[in-house]
Amino acid sequence: MKKILITGKGSYIGTNLIKWLESKEEEYYCKELDVKGDSWKTYDFSTFDIVFHVAGIAHVSTNSDLEELYYKVNRDLTVKVAKKAKNDGVHQFIFMSSMIVYGDGTLSNKVITEETAPNPSNFYGRSKLEAEFAINDLSDQSFNVAILRPPMIYGKNSRGNYPKLSKLAQMIPIFPNIDNERSMLHINNLMELLYYIIKYNESGLFFPQNTEYIKTSELVKEISDVHNKTLLLTKLFNPLISPFINKITLLNKLFGNLKYSKRLSELTYNYQIVDFKESIKLTELD
Repeated sequence: MKKILITGKGSYIGTNLIKWLESKEEEYYCKELDVKGDSWKTYDFSTFDIVFHVAGIAHVSTNSDLEELYYKVNRDLTVKVAKKAKNDGVHQFIFMSSMIVYGDGTLSNKVITEETAPNPSNFYGRSKLEAEFAINDLSDQSFNVAILRPPMIYGKNSRGNYPKLSKLAQMIPIFPNIDNERSMLHINNLMELLYYIIKYNESGLFFPQNTEYIKTSELVKEISDVHNKTLLLTKLFNPLISPFINKITLLNKLFGNLKYSKRLSELTYNYQIVDFKESIKLTELD
């Protein structure tokens, strides 16, 4: 039996992982630990094989007043938890970083490959990247460090931008049809990847994504169709929107391009078990 300590209580990813591992034939024991405050520092990590660190500030903010907090939580806390895990004899440390370490979306159709250097455009991305550098330095033969840089994660009861987009898709009758491509990751595909990382004690960098790139307009249309709503896609507004995609944050998030190369996300095992259309049904329907 492998024992997994999930540092970050009540997280969307952590709670889904517990349920996912319960469905597997192998036996896993999972424990969530709240790492707010200082009481976690006296908790004994030594009875666990793996620490899965999901605690952090997930949303992107441009409020400079929050910058110090982002570094304190996303970088400093991560490093402290990783050091304790190593000192207590844990063999594997898994860290949820983010695709945002490569910056925001752009108008260009640039693809992130192995040669693409991280270039965070905000302190959320920088705090994640600096945490990566620090915990990588702890890696050795007895302490495997696995770092995931996922794109936007979505699924049933997910948080963040997807629910907002879903709500919009069910309300509006018309949506701009702008050609863009983004990497996204359904929660089931992420869970299957984490299962393999845990099972095989993997280390290194991982760039998970769905099999298909997602065009925002097609995503909105698919959500609308699943709910039997009528939505018209049009290019009528494209000349008004396109010049501002790189200048307005909201438009950038909606219509910018941000994707991994397909090759970068390929592994020896198949974790991409849910395709795009099925992922929307699983997300939207009861």
